[in-house]
Amino acid sequence: MIQNVLKHVAVIMDGNGRWAKDRRHPRVWGHVRGSGIVSEIVEAADDLGVKALTMYAFSTENWSRPLTEVKILFALLKKFLLKERPRIIRNKIQFKIIGDLSGLNIETQNIIKNLEEETKLFTGLKLTFAFGYGSRQEILNAVNSFVENNPGKKIDETDLASSLYNPESGDVDLLIRTGGDFRISNFLLWQCAYSELYFTKTQWPDFSVTEFSKILNEVSQRERRFGAICETAGLNVTTTKAQENLKSIQESRDVH
Repeated sequence: MIQNVLKHVAVIMDGNGRWAKDRRHPRVWGHVRGSGIVSEIVEAADDLGVKALTMYAFSTENWSRPLTEVKILFALLKKFLLKERPRIIRNKIQFKIIGDLSGLNIETQNIIKNLEEETKLFTGLKLTFAFGYGSRQEILNAVNSFVENNPGKKIDETDLASSLYNPESGDVDLLIRTGGDFRISNFLLWQCAYSELYFTKTQWPDFSVTEFSKILNEVSQRERRFGAICETAGLNVTTTKAQENLKSIQESRDVH
């Protein structure tokens, strides 16, 4: 395997319900099976040198699903947190949940709050769950928060990026979606502006560490140009160069 150069990986865990339906089981059965895959992928990401892993667990649009299914998802989140807490602590993983958690019961909210507080200074993998999350809402909240705290100041890209839910994780290098659909479903729209995209037909309950590792290996070999004509170290490099070239052209135009 070549060295992994992908610092921030995001995953849309899709296909749980269809996986269960294909086996003539209730949709929630797929979510139960899928929840067990999460732990394996988190551990693999840590082992493979990923610095930040953001997983889409529940979107703002998912509130439209049957109430029974929603309640099962909430229960699975609580179960995961209680089960995985020792491993998160042991591996120095920095844990965070982004999104609107107001629909969760107080007990689960407290479990989340306590785990975030316990791990906030950890320097290992930055593990983030997006729950009750929508990227458009995140961007709106970021803009409104900045305007409220900086009246009269014009917002720029740096200001907006730093006002998002979890700026510490940075831009997404790779977005993986399981389940066979080809869309990003209102997930990390700002952060995924220059991310590599990988869509697999594998439904989440069948997703494996082997496939995850294979995807990272394949995408790590892609040439990432960020708008330039050759491979570039990162978006900041091409942005700086673009600004320099624009300034040079403007100065040349003004002289003539």
